[in-house]
Amino acid sequence: MSVSVIQAASVAILKAGRFLLVERGREPSKGLFAFPGGRLEPGETPEEAARRELFEETGLTAGELRLWRIIDLRGPEREDGPIYRLHVFLGHSVDGAAAAADDAASLGWYSLDEMRGLPITDSTLAAACAIAPGGSVAE
Repeated sequence: MSVSVIQAASVAILKAGRFLLVERGREPSKGLFAFPGGRLEPGETPEEAARRELFEETGLTAGELRLWRIIDLRGPEREDGPIYRLHVFLGHSVDGAAAAADDAASLGWYSLDEMRGLPITDSTLAAACAIAPGGSVAE
């Protein structure tokens, strides 16, 4: 049996020592905080998807983005479920008026210390710790 791979993208915006996070408003990750992101649409590049998802979920447009890392994650549905190939982009500037929309229940800017106290996806916290200067998962 072959495992399906779902292409996805997210964007980590780090500005003044704080990350932009959205609280997921729908399953499978309802109530968890994560970077804005989602699945690629047909014909879309990972960067296009990251920019689209950022805008759809927050109303913000990103400045320059660079691919930080590609991470394979197992979906929360079941152990033998699909693998999400997540292209994580890093940016430092956004424009627009921030407002939670689409499948985001809320949004905010959080420091690493604040993120540790949130219901947050493991991959988001690990990425933020790796990205932030002096960040460490276990502090």
